Amino acid sequence: MSFVVDQVCRIDGQLDRLHLCRPSSAPLSPVVSVTSRVCRDHDDSRLSGEDLDATRAIQLQLAIKALSTTASSRALLQPEKIQTVLARAGLAEHPSRDENEYETGRASSREQELEWLLVSKAVAQTYGLVLNLLLEKIIPLSRDVWYWDEVLGSYFKTGLYSLQISPWRLREWSNEIYDDAWRRLQSTIQRSEDQPIEIVPLSSHWRQFYGLVKDSVHERSLADMQTKAVSLFARCRAEARDKRSHLRRFREISACGLGVLMNEGLSFDVADDGSMTSRGRSEEERDEWKLVISKSVALMETVIRNVTVLEHGTSEFEEAVFTSVENDSDLRHQFSGEQELSSSSAMIAARLQHLLRVHIPTQAVESRQIVTRNGRPSRIIRYWLPVVAILFSSSTLLRVFLHRRAKIMTWIRELGATSIDFWYNWVVEPVKKVIGTIRHDEGSEIAIMSRESLQVDRASLERMVVDFARDNPDSGTGTLPNDIDLSRIRAKVREGDLTPVLRAYEKDLRKPFIGVVRGDLVRALLIQIQKTKVDVEVALGGIDALLKSQELVFGFVGLTPGILVCLGVSHWLTGFMRGRRGGKAEQKQGQTVRILRNLDRILTGSTPSNNGGMLSYKEHGMILCEVHVLRQKAQRILPGEIYIEFLEEINDLVDIRTGVERQIRVVDRIRWAYGKWLI
Repeated sequence: MSFVVDQVCRIDGQLDRLHLCRPSSAPLSPVVSVTSRVCRDHDDSRLSGEDLDATRAIQLQLAIKALSTTASSRALLQPEKIQTVLARAGLAEHPSRDENEYETGRASSREQELEWLLVSKAVAQTYGLVLNLLLEKIIPLSRDVWYWDEVLGSYFKTGLYSLQISPWRLREWSNEIYDDAWRRLQSTIQRSEDQPIEIVPLSSHWRQFYGLVKDSVHERSLADMQTKAVSLFARCRAEARDKRSHLRRFREISACGLGVLMNEGLSFDVADDGSMTSRGRSEEERDEWKLVISKSVALMETVIRNVTVLEHGTSEFEEAVFTSVENDSDLRHQFSGEQELSSSSAMIAARLQHLLRVHIPTQAVESRQIVTRNGRPSRIIRYWLPVVAILFSSSTLLRVFLHRRAKIMTWIRELGATSIDFWYNWVVEPVKKVIGTIRHDEGSEIAIMSRESLQVDRASLERMVVDFARDNPDSGTGTLPNDIDLSRIRAKVREGDLTPVLRAYEKDLRKPFIGVVRGDLVRALLIQIQKTKVDVEVALGGIDALLKSQELVFGFVGLTPGILVCLGVSHWLTGFMRGRRGGKAEQKQGQTVRILRNLDRILTGSTPSNNGGMLSYKEHGMILCEVHVLRQKAQRILPGEIYIEFLEEINDLVDIRTGVERQIRVVDRIRWAYGKWLI
């Protein structure tokens, strides 16, 4: 939804309140009391006058319901739908009664009120269509203006633009030469017809035409000598500057028209009792809203007719619009007593149909022509250079592909095989190991050595030390050890104490040759080597236990590189497929930042009026365009509840009656309150 839909719904509600909350002296609708009788006697061709009035009332009420904003899921109807409803209502086919009949006839008064309500509903729908039409023309103009800014921003872009349009310039120049030569040939033939008849061969006409072409080219070249003094870049930049100026003026005038319609069109306040809040409650002042409806139709017609006139600025546009509405002949006669209210409603309906059928399509065509003449060139003009380059190089590319077909196919196969191996070796297998670790799978446990290795080596060391102590009693107590002593030695060996072996080793070191001959020194040395082996296995067992305690961490560490590579490739592919038009949140936020910047720039650079410090019509229209885009972007970013609060800020922002200072504070509040999502 946009602010146009909100505006139309608000006006539609005010019109319903004006109709429903009538003074008590006004008659009620006859539909409830006579509907059953009309439906019962529908096949009877002879209906009474009251039944005919009831049938007419039902017809009008059905038409009113079809034009209401609650009639369908779409609040704004198509122009064809509005014209169809007005045509079926047949306001011009039911002429008004005499004035005495309006004073005494209740049915005619009710019919008159229903006709006015029908016309007002149609005016509200047309009002929304006109606002949407202006919005759709203003918003895309920014892209065209940015294009010309880029062309004027660098000499490279200017040169590229001049190269892009060179074939079309050559075609225009050739057409001018051909038209000039053909016109001269026709005049020559016409002069020859006045002379005596003489048979002239066709070849002489061709030679004459060729000579005229040469003369036209020569004369045009001499005439363009002055323009040749100016460089091609300067002429292209001047052309781009003129087109940008026309687009900016068209955007400003359209924004001014949008602001005029938003401020002056259908601007009436309705109280709870259905009366105009700024008016009294006399019979004439209760019909003041009908004059507002009529003026709004004239205002829309005038804006539509003048919005494509680019010869004047915004001030002249405003003056022309308001002067045309004030001097409107239909408005002068409508409520001056010269016309009755029923005929006025029929006249407004006819004028509204003419607006929908003629003025709106004409304005759409004229706007499209302005954009075509002054907007950025078409895609054919912008991209014919790379297309031609690709076409000319296609044979070379095809030849290269055919000559290197085997290598290219090999690269493709190797790339596919590498991708598959990477997937299975660095993603699938690490995932399986992590899952096995989580499920305590013994096959997936990390182990530096086997579980029984340390126990076997330690038992061997105990037996070696015990046998050494039994064979060398002098290293211990000097007597043969008994079973208790051997158990004590075995316990000390488990704790790492090799005292019997070390004493014998120290003793043999005094006479090493004798110890070597006897073998005790070598035996003690080998026992110490076994002790070193056991110590190393104990250290490795601690490291093994540490690795097992962090086995899940190491599993995820092994899985991380594959996951990161896969995420990076998928992110790149997603961005490549989406392109510049991707719906990334970062791009949306960047767009909202630029919109907030434009809003702040318009408000801070505005020139408020002396009456309340309000914005001008042009500045108000520019604010409405930016707000329209901001609402569409915010609806995709903000959560539901936050978006509802955001709409309250938007309504405060577009309300120019509060003044520029308060609008600037609203922009600041939007920036800090919703910066989490918008910035």
